[in-house]
Amino acid sequence: MPPAPPPDTGIDIDPIAATRRWLERAVIGLNLCPFAKAVHAKDQVRYVLSAATTPEALLEELAAELAWLAEVDPDVVDTTLIVHPHVLADFMDYNDFLDQADAAVDALGLEGEIQVASFHPDYVFAGTYPDDAGNCTNRSPYPTLHLLREASVERAVAAFPDPDVIVERNLATLERLGEEGYRRLLQDD
Repeated sequence: MPPAPPPDTGIDIDPIAATRRWLERAVIGLNLCPFAKAVHAKDQVRYVLSAATTPEALLEELAAELAWLAEVDPDVVDTTLIVHPHVLADFMDYNDFLDQADAAVDALGLEGEIQVASFHPDYVFAGTYPDDAGNCTNRSPYPTLHLLREASVERAVAAFPDPDVIVERNLATLERLGEEGYRRLLQDD
């Protein structure tokens, strides 16, 4: 008897596969984050697919992952991407949730140890228009919380001669590519 088909999640493709493709093609491929390549090459990126359907459930999963990451050896897992396709699809709701994410870091006593970076398919930086190419630097296939170790960020920034150049270079790259080019980059082959 063949295995039962996977449950219908309302998601067309595997969110983790799409997130890996985004990391490899956009973040690393376009060199949007020059620090990502090393942890990816060492297989130190943990991908967590959240089953949460409410912000409260996501907050519980986030707290558990923060605690886990704080305890695991950084040589084994340096960073975590929590992909949550079933909750906070609206960017404004997602953006509001980030205050709760920061509060969870504080409540666990991890301020200065772990930070939460934010990625969303509809990411819009304050003071920009939705179609500004620079927003693509934080646009991922699915809403994603990125847990980063502060020590790793500090080492990476110290090793980079001028981190401010990263932002300027990213904006120039994305303006040349355009939003449509960015979308094509992430499409399945």
